[in-house]
Amino acid sequence: MKAPLSLMTCAVMLAFSAASASAADWSDNSVSYRYGTGFHEPGNDKDVKKNILTFTHVSGFKYGSNFFTVDMLKSDKNDPANNGGGGAQELYGIFANQLHYSKLTGNKIALGPISDFAWTTRVDLNSKDDAFASRVQKLILGPTVKFGGSWGWADLDFQSYKEKNHNGIVGKAVDFDLTWRVGGSWGVGFDAGPVPLKFNGWGTYTGSKGKDGFGAETKAETWINAFLMVDVGKLATGKGDTFLAGVGYEYVKNKFGADGSNTHTPMLKAEWHL
Repeated sequence: MKAPLSLMTCAVMLAFSAASASAADWSDNSVSYRYGTGFHEPGNDKDVKKNILTFTHVSGFKYGSNFFTVDMLKSDKNDPANNGGGGAQELYGIFANQLHYSKLTGNKIALGPISDFAWTTRVDLNSKDDAFASRVQKLILGPTVKFGGSWGWADLDFQSYKEKNHNGIVGKAVDFDLTWRVGGSWGVGFDAGPVPLKFNGWGTYTGSKGKDGFGAETKAETWINAFLMVDVGKLATGKGDTFLAGVGYEYVKNKFGADGSNTHTPMLKAEWHL
């Protein structure tokens, strides 16, 4: 798999240098695996099976929090690698930093379910070895409203969105127009009788971003991942958030802004906290 390792290396260095420099007050590391059979890619109507291995780091520090995750995605032959060799492989990395109002000012927020406000700065980088040969570079930033309570947590984001990419089919770099995004993520815990459950996930709605590398106008994109997980560790040993397993669903409309590129696929997921 040919990848712009310098970009991925920069993402890793940025995430871990920020985490270490910030003297983390708390942290959580996890490894997860998910599998689905109905993924779709722009310009490809075939159902694609994907195995996805993910490492995630979350930590809190004096002024806010850091989030870092890397997906390693392996497609089946219906999403082929360039020049043969089986299914395509992809790396997708995200680093996000939040500066929390309450930590910066020392003033706690007490507005009903709203627990805090934050400024979020996020960088996305990817590399994929298919014919398109994407090399995503995204800068996403804006205010976040944070919710919290005994039920769990949720974030609501209002962001500007700027993307650069590479179109290997036509052999050109693409500099998309500045656009906007509304997003959310959540983690909710509850019990179904004796079974401890977690409902977590994220969703984004991204505005159109001008013309793509083929000269076509992009469309607004909707992307939602949601999972219902059994807290197996708590059920078995009484210690929660160690091992979770469950099912999820991915819904995408106009993937990457490509008109009519949609995904509706169930997923299986297992998650280990280190």
